[in-house]
Amino acid sequence: MNLKDKLLAQRIYILLGGLFITSLVVSNLIFQKFFYWYPFDVEIFGSKLFEISVGILPYPITFLITDLISEIYGKKRANDIVVVGIFASLFSVGIVYFADIVPALSNSPIQDDMFSTVFGRTILAVGASMFAYLFAQFVDIRIYHFWKQLTHGKHLWLRNNFSTWLSQFVDTFSVVFLLCFFDVLPWSSFKGLLISGFLFKVLVAACDTPFLYLGVYLFRKRFSLKVNEEIDLL
Repeated sequence: MNLKDKLLAQRIYILLGGLFITSLVVSNLIFQKFFYWYPFDVEIFGSKLFEISVGILPYPITFLITDLISEIYGKKRANDIVVVGIFASLFSVGIVYFADIVPALSNSPIQDDMFSTVFGRTILAVGASMFAYLFAQFVDIRIYHFWKQLTHGKHLWLRNNFSTWLSQFVDTFSVVFLLCFFDVLPWSSFKGLLISGFLFKVLVAACDTPFLYLGVYLFRKRFSLKVNEEIDLL
């Protein structure tokens, strides 16, 4: 690969990393709003089947991006993005924390109580999600590369979905458990939110498979990559 192509590949990697970090940080800031996605009117353990937090919406994007980076740039580059995402989330928590403790002016459009209601629990959310996210993302990357080696780079749909399904269950279980443990959510909603969140992520993972195929196809065509060949940015 010539220097021009390497620079382009590096810029794309940085862009994907930026999208990944943005999706991760935003999901931790918006998690307190819940909505009901209603293709099916079904209740599970007292909760609607797809009664879920809006914080879930950006999360599948992060797994799609790490799968794409794993496929094109390799395991190490995918792990690097995960670590950077963790530091970005912790940094955002620090900013929110200091913003929360700074007293608002009397004529401020947003007063302290409202700000704390919206952002005050972000620290607990990030603490819970960081544990879950760290474990789930590394599980996703490890399983993805296990299937990639086993299939010699073939059957992209298999490693994309199998790795995401397991890692998303780990992520959903850990987040819901920890948020209930810290009284952010009631224990009565644990089972319903766990099943709803996991099934929603499974459906999204299945839907993002064509986008992964498209991304891999465009990369291989632009950089003349063979099946199972990765771009070395060094």
